[in-house]
Amino acid sequence: GATKAFVDAVTQTVRLIRSKGVGVFFITQLPTDIPEQVLAQLGHRVQHAVRAFTPNDAKALRYAVDTYPVTEHYKLDDTLQALGVGEAVVTVLNPRGVPTPVAATRMFPPASRMAPLSGDELKAIVDSSPILAKYATRVDKESAEEILAARIAGDQPGEEAALEAARPAAAREATATDSGGLVDKIGDIVNSKIARDLGRQAVRSIFGMLKRRR
Repeated sequence: GATKAFVDAVTQTVRLIRSKGVGVFFITQLPTDIPEQVLAQLGHRVQHAVRAFTPNDAKALRYAVDTYPVTEHYKLDDTLQALGVGEAVVTVLNPRGVPTPVAATRMFPPASRMAPLSGDELKAIVDSSPILAKYATRVDKESAEEILAARIAGDQPGEEAALEAARPAAAREATATDSGGLVDKIGDIVNSKIARDLGRQAVRSIFGMLKRRR
């Protein structure tokens, strides 16, 4: 029952995020619940049992079979109806982006517990994290709100300080190190013979255009 504009927006989003290496999951009862334009963009397929008790169920079953790669190892219409709890027919994309052969598998539920972590357990998990070195130190950068507030108040030094604080430390160090050399390079370019010749040519061109207009 979705409008065409909504389906087009979802299809475009799926295409864009796929091109960036980002995954999106659609979880439905049947493949027919997903529009064909969207279904065509999906690579991984995990299909649980499809029962065919009514003519509409049989149609949905045939549709599900047709959306899987052809396989000689399974009669998919029978396999999909025979799947039990926790079982599914699966195909995924290999590293080359080609669908893998269809396989009937047993899905293992995620391991978890229905109780909170203790402080020591949480600290041990955090301390063993490989990203601890990057994210352990909190960085409080100047926010866009603070920069805009300084600009609205007409506080130019405050705005410049906020912008400078928002820049990465490495960029600030590089600017401080290279600022003198950059000024010298710009001065050399401006005073060079090539720059003077280009300036004279630009002036001649402007005066020539003015003469033609007269």
